[in-house]
Amino acid sequence: MSRALAVTLLASISLTLAGVSSARAEESPLPRATPESQGVSSAGVRAFVEAADTQVDTMHSVMVLRHGRVIAEGWWAPEAADKPHVLWSLSKSFASTAVGLAISEGKLTLNDHVLKFFPEDAPADPSANLKAMRVRDLLTMSTGHETEPALRESKTWRKLFLAHPVPHKPGTHFKYNSAATYMCSAIVQKVTGQTVVDYLQPRLFDPLGIAKPRWETSPDGESIGGWGLYLCTEDIAKFGQLYLQKGMWNGQQLIPADWIAEATARQVSNGSNPDSDWDQGYGFQFWRCRNGAFRGDGKDGQFCIVLPELDAVIVMTAQTRDMQAQLNLVWQHLLPAIQADAKTLPENPEELARLKEKLAGLMVKATAK
Repeated sequence: MSRALAVTLLASISLTLAGVSSARAEESPLPRATPESQGVSSAGVRAFVEAADTQVDTMHSVMVLRHGRVIAEGWWAPEAADKPHVLWSLSKSFASTAVGLAISEGKLTLNDHVLKFFPEDAPADPSANLKAMRVRDLLTMSTGHETEPALRESKTWRKLFLAHPVPHKPGTHFKYNSAATYMCSAIVQKVTGQTVVDYLQPRLFDPLGIAKPRWETSPDGESIGGWGLYLCTEDIAKFGQLYLQKGMWNGQQLIPADWIAEATARQVSNGSNPDSDWDQGYGFQFWRCRNGAFRGDGKDGQFCIVLPELDAVIVMTAQTRDMQAQLNLVWQHLLPAIQADAKTLPENPEELARLKEKLAGLMVKATAK
């Protein structure tokens, strides 16, 4: 495909900015607005897009929301608005949401012990630390493991997880652990009789206008939880906006506000480097990060960043080797573009046109790996 044709196609099906809608967006759209109408500089957004285009290997999409409105979005062709993208560990935040909803329905509690749900899968002589492990410890990645259980080495993932050594007292030692998220998913299925993806469909996906997504399954048929979910960029943005709105959507409380407050708060410490967005604390499958933000994220640069103080959501998909560098560009360019004290800025047609032109011409570089 020629570059000119790719740009034309991308502009027609993959870009929604200042009133131009894609076919998918028309099905269940987020409101669209110009950056300046929401107190954001078009020039600042363009500076971010240009930096990401040249410095990140490789961007796939970006969407910026302010005050609940999409103010800029673009896809690096051949990525497109209606193309589901692998979320990797950003899936964890959706699995956490399922746990929160199941708790709100009285099906389990944060302090339930993990062994309670799977006595048939427990080792013959479980250790004291394994007996002490709770749902809360799964959610906060503080299961007591020193190493992460290698789920793919077994066809019985629950048994493998429960047989794995637990040398630390649960709740005292942070260890990033996708297997713990899988166990959250398995617990939700145990108490609801539905996979997490099916359980979330009427409670989350349908109200947000998200078609049934694909979520890879374990050998026992559970949604994997820790990874394996595929969504479009706007779907991720709706999820972030829902959390920004404390669970409220179109006048309906989809997720309890107190759960969102807990899930996105610093529940455990995970480091002390002030320059690292991976050392700012961890919630219930959400990361705390700098600048008063929280996020869900996944391998290779999948991000759903929520900035409550700025009433903003930033979504990115990518295939990059350096996720911190990708986040740094957000702080360096997008953060200054969002005027905290300005509800609106004077419209800037020239800069808006330059931003739209840049977004319409994005392409994955042929040399990128």
